[in-house]
Amino acid sequence: MTTGGRAETFRGPEVPWWVPQMTGNELEGIRGALTRNFINEGEMTSQFEREIARLVGARHAVAVTSGTAALFLALAGAGVGPGDEVIVPDATFIATANAVRLAGATPVLADIDPARLTLAPGAFEAAITPRTRAVMPVHVSGRAADMTAIAEIARSRRLVVVEDAAEAFMSASCGKFLGTIGRAGCLSFSPHKVITTGQGGMVLTDDDALHARLRELKDQGRPVRGTGGDDLHPSLGYNFKFTDLQAAVGLAQLSALEARLARQRQLYRIYARRLTVVGGLELPGFDLAGGECPLWTDVLLDRRDALDGFLAEQGMHCRRFWLPLHTQAPYRRPDVGFPGAARALRRALWLPSAFTLTDGDAERVASAVLAFTGAA
Repeated sequence: MTTGGRAETFRGPEVPWWVPQMTGNELEGIRGALTRNFINEGEMTSQFEREIARLVGARHAVAVTSGTAALFLALAGAGVGPGDEVIVPDATFIATANAVRLAGATPVLADIDPARLTLAPGAFEAAITPRTRAVMPVHVSGRAADMTAIAEIARSRRLVVVEDAAEAFMSASCGKFLGTIGRAGCLSFSPHKVITTGQGGMVLTDDDALHARLRELKDQGRPVRGTGGDDLHPSLGYNFKFTDLQAAVGLAQLSALEARLARQRQLYRIYARRLTVVGGLELPGFDLAGGECPLWTDVLLDRRDALDGFLAEQGMHCRRFWLPLHTQAPYRRPDVGFPGAARALRRALWLPSAFTLTDGDAERVASAVLAFTGAA
């Protein structure tokens, strides 16, 4: 590509968007689980739950098979079901809305604040109907939704708040970790998260009654871990149990957590320092001083696809944002109700954000972006 009248190249080592990484301690933990001859959900899972709860300051943490399962169980545990509506932002991975459907409820889409890419409190309030039972704010890229406003609206209308914190483990706002502000919050440990267990999720809550219900729902309606024989099943439940093999991986991953979080903050600082002043390019930004921690650094610009292609030519790999939910076949709606999401998401791009990147990698990406925009 030619920029500013001259051919630009920033070729060097490949710069990935994201790379899952093992710490080297996972095998030891897995061997320990295998040595115990109990690879289903057992003591290692309980240990992983306790450690996550301790880190975020939650009273309870319940490990399940995926972030989607966590969202579903949080809704079902709170009594959300057929006939109910749940408000979700138009800008989110489709799993957020799918979990509502799984619970038998109807997802109602609401527009976002295009400056933060998170649920707009005004749009949330406008979407409330007599059938609304819950709201699911999503903390995009680790950036907090406006939980002060959302929680106040929900309180005044007696709605359940279930936070989708899949992208926000260890990110905080207003003195609390995201996922611990609503009645329940949900984490994901899929490969594109700051720690991974391959697949897996977690429900966080301070509500003792909800915690007890979650334990039943994830394990065939049993209130306590049973034998598979003459157990009592006082209620309907499912099989969303974690495994000790996954827990062994998760516990090992936690040993690298602080270093990874520090790396994510540093990558964002480099991008923000280099790119904030570029005309036509917006960084939604993160409040690092207030406790927010980026999972991925995102930018918005009109020539998003062209920038993505240019960076790919240089061996720098990005990821384009999700399509708005209202454009996906299961949830299709006219654009007219979602001006924020309709414009922002077609301009939104995640820059290379892997915690394996060096400062030099991020500087080289920033230089390439500047050259593309003509600001170099």
